[in-house]
Amino acid sequence: MAYELPPLPYDYAALEPFIDAETMHLHHDKHHQAYITNVNGALEKHPELASKSVDALIADLAAIPEDIRTVVRNNGGGHANHSIFWTLMGPVGLPHVGGAPTGPIAEQITADFGDFETFKKTFNEATAKQFGSGWGWLVFQGGKLKIVTTANQDSPLSQGLFPILGNDVWEHAYYLKYQNRRPEYLAAWWNVVNWAEINKRFATAKG
Repeated sequence: MAYELPPLPYDYAALEPFIDAETMHLHHDKHHQAYITNVNGALEKHPELASKSVDALIADLAAIPEDIRTVVRNNGGGHANHSIFWTLMGPVGLPHVGGAPTGPIAEQITADFGDFETFKKTFNEATAKQFGSGWGWLVFQGGKLKIVTTANQDSPLSQGLFPILGNDVWEHAYYLKYQNRRPEYLAAWWNVVNWAEINKRFATAKG
């Protein structure tokens, strides 16, 4: 079955003023859709893969036929990453959106980084330094939270890691509002982080 674009779980303007509605329209409707169109086109050549989820494909790229592996890595990765990304954000003003984390993820952040401000600073610095296009991620490995970055649309799933939190630093994610000021975008992004969803993903990561 061909992959389809998941609907945004909120209105395009719900993340204003931190992420503008025009960016959300382009990012979701155009960029994410393009990844889906491209990976669907590649998979038409190998219908035996049609029943697999995109996460399953990305988690075992070595099993993907060589003639479509790069397309699946780039475009399947884009579909997988963005499908997570939309859920990690939420409408401004909801109790669990923005601000400091609560619940188990807050306790783990304190245990591993000292406090939330230190974690946020470390995450923003690591992600700001990602050369070119890519992502910053928070994963849980060996009983601890770790910050990792990936280039292009590579996913932590390809490294056997389950992403708990992630931010997109491709220019299409922020350029209309922030131009080349990636650190400003990274700082603003925390105002729309959906901590309820991140706690759910943290519970899954811990097993």
